Amino acid sequence: MKAVLAIDAGNTRIKWGVHDAGAWRASGSVPTSESASLYEALRAALPVDLAIASNVAGEKVQGDIARACERAGVTLTVIRSLPEQLGVVNGYRDPQQLGADRWAALIAAHRAAPGHKLVVNAGTALTIDALTSAGHFLGGLIVPGPALMRRSLDRGTAGLRLTEGVLRDLPASTPDAITSGAIQACVGAVERLGKAMAAHGAPPDRIILSGGAAAEIAASLPIAATLHEHLVLDGLVLIARQS
Repeated sequence: MKAVLAIDAGNTRIKWGVHDAGAWRASGSVPTSESASLYEALRAALPVDLAIASNVAGEKVQGDIARACERAGVTLTVIRSLPEQLGVVNGYRDPQQLGADRWAALIAAHRAAPGHKLVVNAGTALTIDALTSAGHFLGGLIVPGPALMRRSLDRGTAGLRLTEGVLRDLPASTPDAITSGAIQACVGAVERLGKAMAAHGAPPDRIILSGGAAAEIAASLPIAATLHEHLVLDGLVLIARQS
């Protein structure tokens, strides 16, 4: 079995992993702002047989990924969302408008568990995608993640400074109100999309959850959530092995 280098370039971090013999033998990340350092970060995990990436961070980052793979002596494939792939049907009117990372996550989630599900990636942005048991992606939501919500209040208001609070049902301090509001807004978006799925005859019975802010919202979600640390990377590996 070939060793696959999978790379997920997001808004804040570039996550990478080397998948070999059915398992992740190495993984890591670099800040997206330091994309030129990617080769040094993953060099110890080489060699690999092929590389595949999703990129929502722009042309400069894609160039740095390509240069890292060139230095590693491996050909790079950068994916795009398709109308249909590996049993998942893309419900977007223009399939290529769907972020490649979300597409890879949907493919991994469809393979990971049966049933109707919400695929939630909690990072800088929170993406919530509706996926039926038959693999039909019905649509999704994008909202700011909890940390970005808190930062927006710090930057956009005169009196609300960025301070750490805790989640409470009835917050009685400003820090707790900001933290609780951000988490509850994210959870509310998940709940609303779940209700929309149910109204279309596909009530979700599980949430597949990933992303750096996953732990922050997991306990408040309306139905059981399964944490999937390498969801996008797993989807990339499935696409690579199909090809």
